Parts: sequence; C-alpha cells; structure tokens
Amino acid sequence: MSNPAVQSALGAARFRLQFPQSLATYDDYATAQKTVDFLSDEGFPVENCMIVGTELKQMERITGRLTTGRVAINGAVSGLWLGLFVGILFSFFVTSKSAFAEIVSTMLLGLVFGMVWSLVGFAMTRGQRDFASVTQVIATKYEVLVEHKVAAQAREVLAKLPGALPNPFA
Repeated sequence: MSNPAVQSALGAARFRLQFPQSLATYDDYATAQKTVDFLSDEGFPVENCMIVGTELKQMERITGRLTTGRVAINGAVSGLWLGLFVGILFSFFVTSKSAFAEIVSTMLLGLVFGMVWSLVGFAMTRGQRDFASVTQVIATKYEVLVEHKVAAQAREVLAKLPGALPNPFA
C-alpha cells in the first residue's frame, strides 16, 4: 500500500524545474508547443522544459435562462436516467418476470425525485441565479521555461526557428 503524501510529493516534483529561466512567452498554446517540438526535433533535452499557462482568467458562457419549467424538466430527465441505472442494478436480484416492472418503477421514482430535488434547489436560490452557464479557466499567455543549465543551449537551438524567440527590440 502506498502513502498518499508520498505520491502527492512525487507528482508535484514532476512539475518542478530546479532553477527555471524563461525562454519565451507566447499568446497561444500552439506556438509554445511548436517551440518545444522544434527543440525536440533538434535533439535538445526537452525533459528540461515546461510550458506554463499564465495570466489566468475565468470565462463563463451563459447558455440560457432558467425557468421553473426548464428546471423541472432537467431534473426529471436527470432523475429518470438515475432511476434507469438503479433499476437495472436492482433487476439483477429479482426474477426475470418482475425485472421490467422493477426498472420502470425505479425510473418513475427517479423522475419524481429528480424533479422535486431540482425544484427545491432552484427555489432556495430565490432568483439569485436565474440562468444556466458553463465555465472554463483559460490562460492568456504561455511561457516556455527551461532549466538554467541548458537555457543558453535552448536559445541557440531556437534561434534557428524564425520568429520563435521574441524580438528584444520590439
């Protein structure tokens, strides 16, 4: 049996460089990835590199207005699927004649439970959030970092790729 603290420390160590230096910063991940790929193609030891997304921002896309009817339907459908899953599990333990009835009854119970639960949750918000959305955290800059001991070598290799290094005079 392994120790979770040791696993966590080992996992975090994978994302550390001893003395990282910035090689370049890009506006999109594809360009940062292209840079590391070029270094790899040129035989550079890319295990000394890291791409770090910086300047994080959270985006929220509003997908629609929430109404009592929409909440009820979404809850009912969700409950129906849960009821189907539970019904199938229960059907393994009953005779084949009553399996269908078992599945249908758990689906109906799931439908009612899901609808009521969703409506109660929606009512508890008291109109504070009457919309549905999806959120995502994205980086606006991507920085390629390298170990200090190979930074000069990385810059030399990258100088062969036009436009890979930012113009220091810009």
